[in-house]
Amino acid sequence: MKTKLRNILILFVLSFSTIYIAQAARIKDVAAVNGTSSTQVIGYGLVTGLNNQGDNQATSFTVQSVSNMLKRFGLTVPQLNPRIRNVAAVMITAEISAFAKKGTKIDVNVSSIGDARSLQGGVLIMSPMSTADGQIIGMAQGPLSVGGYDFESLGSRISKNYVTTGRVPGALILERDAIVTDSIVENKKIKISLYQPDFNTARNVAGAVNGAALGTAVILDAATVEVELPTDNQHENMQSIADIQSLQIAVDAPARVVINERTGTIVMGGNVEVLPSVIGHGNLEVTIQRQVVIPQPAPFTIRPPRPVETADITAEEERNTLNPLTIATGSTVQNIVEALNALKVSSRDLISIFQALKTSGALQAELIIQ
Repeated sequence: MKTKLRNILILFVLSFSTIYIAQAARIKDVAAVNGTSSTQVIGYGLVTGLNNQGDNQATSFTVQSVSNMLKRFGLTVPQLNPRIRNVAAVMITAEISAFAKKGTKIDVNVSSIGDARSLQGGVLIMSPMSTADGQIIGMAQGPLSVGGYDFESLGSRISKNYVTTGRVPGALILERDAIVTDSIVENKKIKISLYQPDFNTARNVAGAVNGAALGTAVILDAATVEVELPTDNQHENMQSIADIQSLQIAVDAPARVVINERTGTIVMGGNVEVLPSVIGHGNLEVTIQRQVVIPQPAPFTIRPPRPVETADITAEEERNTLNPLTIATGSTVQNIVEALNALKVSSRDLISIFQALKTSGALQAELIIQ
């Protein structure tokens, strides 16, 4: 066993003020009109044709589901657990837009809930889809597309992506219009809800609507802007809403650094600012080498030799030359990343550096660790 703890000795000075330019975006990309949100639906069903890759007979709910389905066709299944490895029990989910009409075809996602090894090549049998309150809105059926593969033979295996989930394009056919829970226009007023609440962005939305003379907009809170439309005519109101959604506004995004420790991914916003800082990161390498020693038995003994395991542990600390790094005032995040990459700083080292900067108060941004 060999374990390495790698760190790079770095000494650098961060002294810059990031210039942030607000990016323009359409209102429809950063906010939604109340009453136009989509509806999530869910269902339970069976996937067949899995070539001996489905649930085994120990998965009782799959056996029960198959028995109930066959009874609808006048077939009686013995009480003993049948071998039905070509079938898998799955959960089905989908999202329906607010204005979807009867007959609209919706894509659905399918995921195994039993011990099926693969859904590759399977077909989803007709399954009811219902809303959160239990109302059935349509039926889903069709062949699956798993977007991967998983083959195994004689102890060897090759796979790509996950094959216990899949997607069925156009599987759900709506039997009635989608449910619209809220009225869009009430007393000539609509409400626009921001996906990311922010007072500055809300002010920009209200200013854009008032400047375009599409209504009278006021800010209710950091997430909501209320717009009073100029007319009661429904057709004109729909046209006004379309015009409002197409308006360009400046989005005031917060300064954030998002770190995913599992994958070593770091995403920094363009308005991240770091105060002058000096950081030292040590380097230590520990090697643990497993060894097996077989001592020789003593003379005139009949006991066979026994292997004994030992470990050779060494530690080495590398002494690197200090490399001062100065980042000029007005540098962008791209300049910072390029400067750190020049010192061959790994993503894991960057994670430690940013965590230390946040703790010291030098990182002027919200640090999100996933």
